[in-house]
Amino acid sequence: MRRAREGLIALHAALAAEGGPVAQALMDPPQDGHDAPGPAQLAAAGPRAAGAPAEYELLIEMIREGSRLHYGEPALVRAAEPDLRLLLGDHLYALGLQRLTALGDLPAVRELADVISLAAQAHAEGDDERAQAVWAAGARAIGWGQTPAHAAAKARARAGFAGASGALRSAARPDGR
Repeated sequence: MRRAREGLIALHAALAAEGGPVAQALMDPPQDGHDAPGPAQLAAAGPRAAGAPAEYELLIEMIREGSRLHYGEPALVRAAEPDLRLLLGDHLYALGLQRLTALGDLPAVRELADVISLAAQAHAEGDDERAQAVWAAGARAIGWGQTPAHAAAKARARAGFAGASGALRSAARPDGR
């Protein structure tokens, strides 16, 4: 499985080629860290993504960077103004979802919509651990398909139940339970 750094390098190249405001805000890919696979690599390694693993990895990296622009520290795209950060994040969400829609994978579109909304909820509630668990479980569902345990974990997260992070992390494990 590829490392997150490799996914960020591919994202950097794609955004530079895209041009426009996102390309103008690009920084060089990080040289350190990101040595483990991230959510994009996990999703791309699954059988549901087998027909276009590089495209799945790229589009999820786009959406993930959009999320980082909204809620954390972006890896590649820098904008000094908060409003511009939000607009660039929205633009990356749209680019990634557009690419996914072009693949015709409606279950993955629904899953990423859930990831975006559940991560936003977790960040609004100050629960970064749950936001990370949402990404891990969502990536697993995109690559391998949703399980009943995953659907139940998302419902717990939506309702704000204690233990939602653990349920999401469990759903992200290879056995999906």
